[in-house]
Amino acid sequence: MAKTAIAIIGATGNMGSAIAKSLAKGPYRLLLFAHDKAKLESVKQDITKATPSADIDCVGCPMDASWEADVIISAVPYAAEKDVVEKIRNVATQKVVVSIANPLNETYDGLVTEPGTSAAEELQKLLPSSKVVKAFNTTYAADFAQPVINGQQVDAFIAGNDEDAVDVVKGLVTTAGFNAIVAGDLSKSRTLEAMQALLIQLTIKNNYNWLAGFKILHN
Repeated sequence: MAKTAIAIIGATGNMGSAIAKSLAKGPYRLLLFAHDKAKLESVKQDITKATPSADIDCVGCPMDASWEADVIISAVPYAAEKDVVEKIRNVATQKVVVSIANPLNETYDGLVTEPGTSAAEELQKLLPSSKVVKAFNTTYAADFAQPVINGQQVDAFIAGNDEDAVDVVKGLVTTAGFNAIVAGDLSKSRTLEAMQALLIQLTIKNNYNWLAGFKILHN
């Protein structure tokens, strides 16, 4: 059975590299892209050292990485997503595209998206033939190395309109070590992005050292 191929666009960033390192432990083929080739090779070496069995390649451009992939993770800031879309649009048809972006303003006290929409929904508009799923936006990069905080497994929320795509992404979230919670359709990403904006504000205020996450407690 062929491995699911996952393209990570922006694989040298804090989130991109954290996601790559976590997913390298799973039954996936990773296709990594970033503009800084030396840094990308360093990320690959770090992953291979930690996970010798990892199936991983560095790819020269985002279109090539996405063309080979079943799942495309856009691990770039919200402001850079339109540029990524222009490069992958023709090869992303019917593929799962994961939106991790939080559309924060420069002072982290609000979102730049208009009321009634979200970064994920805007990405879906740009890629109408793709299956956009919101995931990994409520988790910090440090959480991937430590998904259990103070004895509690961090919850990671998912939102999407396509049930099969959501199931695929749920598998990625679980592989990364988080407790996956499906929040609902893609419109729920508005809430998820606002949640992370709040967590960032609380992290700055209370000095959580960028190691914090959400946990739903229930009986």
